[in-house]
Amino acid sequence: MKASDVFTPGRFPTHTFVDDHLQDKKAQLLDTLDAGSMLISISGPSKSGKTVFIEECLGRTSLIQVTGAGVLRPSDLWMRVFDLIGTEIPETISRAASTQGSVSGSATVEGGVILAKGKAEGSVSRGAAESETETASLSSDCLQLLIRELGSTDLVVFIDDFHYIPREVQIEVSRQIKEAIRNNVKIICASVPYHADDVIRGNPDLRGRVYSIDFEYWGGDTLKKIAYKGFPELGIDFQASAVDNLVAEAAGSPQLMQYLCLNACYELGIREKTKDVAELLQDPDHLGNICRRTVLSTDYGSVLELMKEGPKTRGSDRNVYITRFGWNGDVYRLLVKALSIDPPQLTFRYPSLNDRIQGMCESGGPSGSSITSACAHSAKIVNDAAGERIVEWDGEHDVFDIRDPYFLFYLRWSDATDS
Repeated sequence: MKASDVFTPGRFPTHTFVDDHLQDKKAQLLDTLDAGSMLISISGPSKSGKTVFIEECLGRTSLIQVTGAGVLRPSDLWMRVFDLIGTEIPETISRAASTQGSVSGSATVEGGVILAKGKAEGSVSRGAAESETETASLSSDCLQLLIRELGSTDLVVFIDDFHYIPREVQIEVSRQIKEAIRNNVKIICASVPYHADDVIRGNPDLRGRVYSIDFEYWGGDTLKKIAYKGFPELGIDFQASAVDNLVAEAAGSPQLMQYLCLNACYELGIREKTKDVAELLQDPDHLGNICRRTVLSTDYGSVLELMKEGPKTRGSDRNVYITRFGWNGDVYRLLVKALSIDPPQLTFRYPSLNDRIQGMCESGGPSGSSITSACAHSAKIVNDAAGERIVEWDGEHDVFDIRDPYFLFYLRWSDATDS
């Protein structure tokens, strides 16, 4: 057995699946599906195990998994469903999809998408009213086909990353979801927490028809079970304290824990089950090697550089402070470093964040207002650069929250943090 079969970041963890803490959620999911006529909304932080949970509960053969990414109209979503289940598309729908992209000039249309042949010239030949009529017709036809294909079956449509669908498109998708579940089509939507109610906001009539199951990051005792299950499968002994260190770095993410355990095997030279004695020890150097190998699986380099730089200054330069690390930096660079030092944590209240920043400075550090201002600006910079909300600054309660464990991990282990 290979190490990559035991620890499987990005794939279903057959040998290291842990669900003791999810039994209540599993029962809720299955009962709601059995009752019917309810949309199930799964919300939870990125990399918190939502997709693996659904796959284990329902089985891959029952799932029709699609993503909200790239959906520009409701029919895009349902056509993906039809493609996965092998539905033969009626001529009326196929023709309507094709005419959505009809243009004059040298462009061609394939699957409803305009494909340029060289440099397409000419202009769209269809009128706006005619185009809107055909869009509505296509949308309605796709919905009816969805109901005919999946109504009262055991198949479940799983729409992952629902929040990626543009807001104006969510409204119509939500309306169609209501009609679909009313006709016994089973649908699950998954989103990150701060977009958990997108589907309801898209159609308030769904209130009372949505059952919500909320995920949180995993606790340390639960994450340990991944290591406790996996290492013995490969003949690796371990010190409990060494596993504790991996758990701390995983910051609640089962996927990141899988990466760390896999790379711990590689650092030990174990790529498949061994009969030789191998042991994972509590060793800071060994932990550093594991983490530096793991950080290569993610890259927030450009985001981090923008965060360290901060917003453009207007007028005088920012104050620069001398640090005990041997470099000088302004409040934005101090903030980045403060988030990265031990112990690793995702949520920082102002007093503890201020203590970290002041503790890094050889003499006086930045003022409280300077720190809170840097937190607010940094959150906007990071989220704009990443294209999603991976950090949050709650100015009312003075709390800086890192929503993506991979971003925290990158802050802690990337060489760019100290450069």
